[in-house]
Amino acid sequence: MDKFIQHLASANQACRCGDPSLLMSEDGSLTVEWAPFDHIEKEAKLVIVGLTPGRQQADNALKSCFEHLQLGASISTSLKAAKKFASFSGPMRTNLIAMLDKIGLSNPFGVETCADFFKDKSSSVHFTSAVRYPVFKSGLNYSGSPRPLGNSMLRSLIETKLGEEVLAIPGAVWVPLGHHAESVLQHFVDCGSLSSKVVFSGLPHPSGANMERIAYFLGKKPRNMLSPKTNPDKIDFARQSLLDKVALI
Repeated sequence: MDKFIQHLASANQACRCGDPSLLMSEDGSLTVEWAPFDHIEKEAKLVIVGLTPGRQQADNALKSCFEHLQLGASISTSLKAAKKFASFSGPMRTNLIAMLDKIGLSNPFGVETCADFFKDKSSSVHFTSAVRYPVFKSGLNYSGSPRPLGNSMLRSLIETKLGEEVLAIPGAVWVPLGHHAESVLQHFVDCGSLSSKVVFSGLPHPSGANMERIAYFLGKKPRNMLSPKTNPDKIDFARQSLLDKVALI
């Protein structure tokens, strides 16, 4: 990480994805580039886990980190600000908070709403990804094929970087977004690094492309109005399982 942050600090302008100086590793059509997602909120009570930062997230993080460094901020401050600025912002965060509130996750942590976890100065939430740094396949955002644990390059990053975060944030609740993130956290459960009690799988992905499933999960769309692409029984089971887990915290 040091050589990348030093390069960013000495640059005349913020780097963007595709800059050869950011390349970390490659395997066939897969490439991994560095972006400033290294900060770890060690006091976090909630950890949100995606698959990997996309190009837009990565470019936003690089721009934010560069601007803070140019203003004289420390490396640690710049990394923290960049990660907070770029991670899970916009409608995705709104959907996520609504679903976390629906399962009552605010109650065991003594807050009125899970939106409190996301306040600017809050250290209660840690944003991360199964693969910490942006991954591209043939230059496009990686979407999980090949499977992250099935590729040796990605598996190594998962076990070292995400493994570091698992050890650094004991006792937090981990919420994976999507089945690839779920499978990666299950890997750490199988290895004994995480307790299954703190892994809260089953939320519909909060992406705007998933609004029907989100609406049903939240009770805003009735079963008889759902399209064939949505499986209400699966969502009902996941919601109840999550409610049961929250009740045991």
